[in-house]
Amino acid sequence: MNPKPVFFIVGAPKCGTTALYYYLKQHPQLYLPQKELYFFGSDFTFRHPRPTHSYYLSLFKEAKPGQLCGEASVWYLYSQNAAREIYDFNPNARIIIMLRNPVQMLYALHSQQVYEGNENLPVFEDALLAEPLRRRGKMLPPLIGCPYEGLFYSDVARFTPQVSRFLNVFGPDRVKIILYDDFAANAAAVYRQTLEFLGVDAGFTVETKRINPNKTIKYPLLRNLLKRRSAAWVNLVKTLLPSKKVRKWVQNKLWAVNTQYEERKPLNPQTQAFLEQAFTPDIAALSRLLNRNLLHWVSAAEDTK
Repeated sequence: MNPKPVFFIVGAPKCGTTALYYYLKQHPQLYLPQKELYFFGSDFTFRHPRPTHSYYLSLFKEAKPGQLCGEASVWYLYSQNAAREIYDFNPNARIIIMLRNPVQMLYALHSQQVYEGNENLPVFEDALLAEPLRRRGKMLPPLIGCPYEGLFYSDVARFTPQVSRFLNVFGPDRVKIILYDDFAANAAAVYRQTLEFLGVDAGFTVETKRINPNKTIKYPLLRNLLKRRSAAWVNLVKTLLPSKKVRKWVQNKLWAVNTQYEERKPLNPQTQAFLEQAFTPDIAALSRLLNRNLLHWVSAAEDTK
């Protein structure tokens, strides 16, 4: 029988989850398959089929005896259903939540969505304005790979109800909340605390470095070809490259060749001020929930990069 995951990095996106996943994956007592599995979160709408129960469990079959299995899917936090579904799957699971200044998070998220082809409006303000139409099923990108609901930006970064769901379902002892500010300031300390939370050797160290910097795409057409899922296209690729391992290698190489790294442009000050005002009530509520003052997220004129 395949082992079951016992810990989950549930989000939020662009809050350091990829770096933490990368660090945890190096620990000899832990096993994590690829990120973004999305087995839970039945309220989400995806363009592609969801993994079956048997396939999901098969992703953990390579775990060695004694290793704790975990996974990282950053949209679970935003999901209305994922907390309860994870609890029903494993009531003893441990939950890791990573949070960030919501304005910074949204701007970074939009940039990543554009890079991945999940967002076809490259101007951030246009994407914000398109939300009402997208809620009615209009203006959705044809090759979107994330949940459609991931484009409802005004909801994605309202963290208080999302965190509350997991705290209410699992209780505070089984939920670890990490702020991106703390992680960026001292990743090694946060990593050690996370290992203690998971109950594994906290003396194991890794090299902490910048993971998942801002990316842009060189050739959108090539990216769109890599994202195509039509039966005819999939069959053609399988005919040309019968080996699944070779197909994955070629895909990764093409993504790498098609990627360039560059700093994000600063967010428009008017947009930043508008979003800070919009998110202030939720930030105040989150401050009370976490018993930590987070209002500096909006009271200081931060350079949102």
